[in-house]
Amino acid sequence: MLEELVIKDYALIDQLSVDFVNGLTILTGETGAGKSIIVGALSFVLGGKADIGVIRSGCDEASVSAWVRVDSVNVEAYAWLAGKEIRYDDSRILLRRNIKSTGRGNTSIQGTIVTRIELAEFTSFLFDLHGQHEHQLLLKTESHRKYLDRFAGIEAEVLGFTDLFIRLSAQHRLLESLKAAEKGKDERMELLRFSMEEIDSAEIVIGEINALEIEAKKLADHEKLALLVASASSLMFEDEVSAVALLRKVKSQLDASALVDPALQTHAARVSDLFYEAEDSADQVRLYRDSLSYDPDRLEQIEERLNHLYKLKKKYGSDEAAILLYRENAQKEYDDLLKSEESCEALELEITRQERDLATKATSLSSRRTSAAAILGLKITEILRTLGMPKSQFSVNVRQKGDGGGGRVCSPYGIDDIEFMIAPNLGEPQRELSRIVSGGELSRVMLAIKTILAKADTVETLVFDEIDTGIGGEVALAVGSHLEGLGKVKQIFCITHLASIAIRADNHLKVEKLIADERTTTKVVLLTNDGRREEIARMLAGDSAGMAALAHADELLGKYGRQGR
Repeated sequence: MLEELVIKDYALIDQLSVDFVNGLTILTGETGAGKSIIVGALSFVLGGKADIGVIRSGCDEASVSAWVRVDSVNVEAYAWLAGKEIRYDDSRILLRRNIKSTGRGNTSIQGTIVTRIELAEFTSFLFDLHGQHEHQLLLKTESHRKYLDRFAGIEAEVLGFTDLFIRLSAQHRLLESLKAAEKGKDERMELLRFSMEEIDSAEIVIGEINALEIEAKKLADHEKLALLVASASSLMFEDEVSAVALLRKVKSQLDASALVDPALQTHAARVSDLFYEAEDSADQVRLYRDSLSYDPDRLEQIEERLNHLYKLKKKYGSDEAAILLYRENAQKEYDDLLKSEESCEALELEITRQERDLATKATSLSSRRTSAAAILGLKITEILRTLGMPKSQFSVNVRQKGDGGGGRVCSPYGIDDIEFMIAPNLGEPQRELSRIVSGGELSRVMLAIKTILAKADTVETLVFDEIDTGIGGEVALAVGSHLEGLGKVKQIFCITHLASIAIRADNHLKVEKLIADERTTTKVVLLTNDGRREEIARMLAGDSAGMAALAHADELLGKYGRQGR
């Protein structure tokens, strides 16, 4: 239950702290006083959507805090806290949320930062907030399934069913794509096989192309190369005045000079090294010259090999490594195509198994919905008869979807179409709720549904923002009586414009709009005794001081009223 709400710089509220207790709490006040702002602030701290428009004019941020007490039987709420490792000392939990003018904000539970979605998830175990126009959801048949599933206690099973349905749909799409790929599989496999054989037969070695290109250039320029090498060999060793002969003579003279002057030993040693290096190089050049030969057949072989490798490069990759990678990938694709037929068969078997599982679950959900629908119809009818609809007959129509040819159709939520039906008056046939009811009847049907669902789960607090839409007179008295009874087992908040509902309050709060220092603000006052009497009179006749209105207020309070706290 909600124990305290602290609001700062939210809409017309600068700073407000309100304490709450169990039972039926009524909020009243002039139109525009800010009653719905209170509910909006509560929705905000419970995780509802909001934007910077809620920040009070001239302020940088809006913030709302709420102390809630969680009943010990609400195991889902405590399990959620444990799952998020959020600690609590007792059953009191602090919720906080703010939003800054930048659009950013913080959300926390017991000081632990959570997301807005997580906050809404947790508070859904504690609160059911009925907005001003939520009863209009009853005009949308898709909402009927949600209400029935919640009453039947099968929401978790339906979520599991939806997940299975989505996965099965994805597998159907995969199977279709595999079968489409099968049509060109043989041609693709033949192309891959040819490519792999062509690459394998080439016996490619990485670096081969570069080596062959060098050898081909050497053979193509053989004559020029032979002349250059022969000339170099003569200059180095064979001519009378060769490089080696000159170095030998220089070496001999420096060696002799070093015997006279040791300072020349370093130069003699360096020339000696040059001589031996030149002599060795001359030997290597001579050997290279003698090894040179021209083989036109070898040149032809190289050119043929390079042409073949160039063709493979053009088809499969920029170099030997890329060609071999193409071969590797082709093998993988070829193997996958070989396995695709087996994959299709295995996938078809899995789809068949899951379809049987889905059909079994759909039948089970349908059976449980049908059973729950009969009970829900009776319970709502019973409540409606206490809410000024004594001859009404409410039912929940559960029918299986059809394809028009006698077959069943399945949706992500099962095989059922669910729609609320009602006959408001005796002797009239039942018709779709959306075709038959007035605004006041919609409000009462929603109140009945909320009552039943609240009793079926652990939600401790129900908030009704103007549940009195379209009703008055005796019907309003009946709705007030019903809310009073509901307040004995749940904490109820109700915004109302009707005195016949307000008189039932265990706690009566008046919302007022004040102007101070040229600023408008909203405050909340707990009404007791005379204050409450005057507010009821105002609601009856628009005059809180008129004798007739006060007398009427005294009469209603004496007959139906509660003393409050």
